[in-house]
Amino acid sequence: MKSSEDLPMHTGRATVVTAFAEALSAPEVAWSLLDAGFNVTSIARRGRGSALRHSRKVVCHEICPPEQDIAQALRDMASVLNSFGDRHNGPILLFPLDDTALWMCSELAPNESWILVGPGKSSADLALNKHQQTRLACEAGFKVPETGVASSVDQAIALGEQIGFPLVLKPVECTPVRNGRKIARRTRICANANEFEAVLREWNESIPVLLQKYIIGVGEGVFGLATPEGVQAWSAHRRLRMMNPHGSGASACVSIPVDQNIRQKTEALIGKAKWTGLFMVELLRDRSGKAWFVELNGRPWGSMALARRQGLEYPAWSAFMALAPGSHVDTAKSASPGLVCRNLGRELMYLLFVIRGPRSAAMVEWPSIWKALRTILQTSRSERYYNWRRDDKRVFFADCFYTLRNNLLKSGD
Repeated sequence: MKSSEDLPMHTGRATVVTAFAEALSAPEVAWSLLDAGFNVTSIARRGRGSALRHSRKVVCHEICPPEQDIAQALRDMASVLNSFGDRHNGPILLFPLDDTALWMCSELAPNESWILVGPGKSSADLALNKHQQTRLACEAGFKVPETGVASSVDQAIALGEQIGFPLVLKPVECTPVRNGRKIARRTRICANANEFEAVLREWNESIPVLLQKYIIGVGEGVFGLATPEGVQAWSAHRRLRMMNPHGSGASACVSIPVDQNIRQKTEALIGKAKWTGLFMVELLRDRSGKAWFVELNGRPWGSMALARRQGLEYPAWSAFMALAPGSHVDTAKSASPGLVCRNLGRELMYLLFVIRGPRSAAMVEWPSIWKALRTILQTSRSERYYNWRRDDKRVFFADCFYTLRNNLLKSGD
């Protein structure tokens, strides 16, 4: 692995600006970059709490939340980047950590004063459009649930009749922008016509939605780094629990070997997309063992802690590749199957979601309260926690607090 000492002497020490500080992966990404010798700072939404704000090692710069004014948020982001020119001698890298930041970075005018760590405009468009992804996944040989796109209630009803219940509705755009601001997006599961009608009323044709057959299964992820020499640093995980059993990110996951069949299809997908840099392909494995394509993520994923516990420093490797395109980065690390990582705040939310109960009749399998409680309380010395670092402990406890607070304050979930 290259270190900061291996970089050309005239570049000085590179500074990586991550966005946003509120991203689930933000602490682990920051530590990966810091351990590799980079300076790290982060862009945060003004007025929004985050675990990274409590780090002893990272300074956060506030900007207007894109949920309030996307144009102002873009101006503020550019201003933060430009401000480093007077204070740093080394190169500046911009590293988007969530879908909103990925969209904003693709919208910023190219600037020679900073380097983007992440997909360019065309790749970002793919990473942020679920319909494009499903089409490309089909071409790459993945199994994809029956899918359709609707922009009106009539279209949605027709597609619902064609696909049949249960079905799931999700926004086509990962970062929908309307009336000058980024708006919230939600995924809804419908078991029957009554649930479907209620979801359509709530949707009100606000944004195009993807309708798919709802499949019961266990979430898996395949990860890698697309380089000029091909995909390197392969790894995979399986979700042990989702924070919300109704559908959400993982609260606990375990590393697993990379399925060779999935690897071949992923290589085909990455090749067709002309993708470079880190990526995640999310899958759903059904009861029969079939793996179904869910989505492609083009930014650091929430379970980055699990990758880093295996020595897979995807964030640092990505920054080195962006800093010196075409150069070789030593990613020869072996994944370690069987390692478990848990997010404390999400584990506690998992228990609360189980107690609340399912919101759709499509959830025919629901954990019992006592089983969920036993699962949360059972731990082993081999397990690790997201965002734990002995010399930056406040981040871990802040992450737990904000995870609980933010989810408990959400309405309608």
